[in-house]
Order: sequence, then C-alpha cells, then structure tokens
Amino acid sequence: EPVADWVPAVDIVEEKTRFVLRADVPGVNPVDIDVAMDNGILSVSGQRNPIAVGDDAGVQRIERATGRFYRRFTLPETADADAITARCQNGILEVTIPKAPEIQARRITVEAA
Repeated sequence: EPVADWVPAVDIVEEKTRFVLRADVPGVNPVDIDVAMDNGILSVSGQRNPIAVGDDAGVQRIERATGRFYRRFTLPETADADAITARCQNGILEVTIPKAPEIQARRITVEAA
C-alpha cells in the first residue's frame, strides 16, 4: 500500500533568521495535517477527503487528488527544532523553522600571575 496518494507542491525559502516551508494543501482541514520533527527530519503529512457528490449530480469530472499525503525534509544543523511553528491559511501550510543563534567563538584572556 502506498505511503501517499498525492504530493503537495512545496517551496522552501531561506531567510537571514529562519527557513520558511510553504505547501499547497487546498481543501485540507488544518486538523488533518501533522507536522513532526525527529532527528533532523521534518515530516509533513495529512489527508484530503473527497467531497460527497449526490446521485443526481449528472456529468462530473474529478481531477483533484484525495487521500493521504506525506513529505519529509532534512533540516540543516542550524535549524532550531524546538521553535518550529506551523499554520494553515487559505490552503497554504506555512512551517517556520527559526535558525539557532550562531555560536560565537569566545576569546579567553590569559592573565599574568
């Protein structure tokens, strides 16, 4: 059995302080979307349910895929996994992945004894 019935289109943009992932998920209820982070892998999955069509609908054409979707993305080490947020508006899922603050090399002064 396949893992996914369809695959949403995704854009990933790197900004100075964050990464932004945008996925096209029109017709998907936000409660049916799952975003998870595990060992540097961001997983986005969910389900779009078919629209019920009555028996008296006449000629019909159904092109939009329904069923489960699943995408995985490897995040760079600079991603702050604890601060990831997600929201869905107007059929677009937006996952914001902040970058961890850069660890600066620290110079240590040697004092004379």
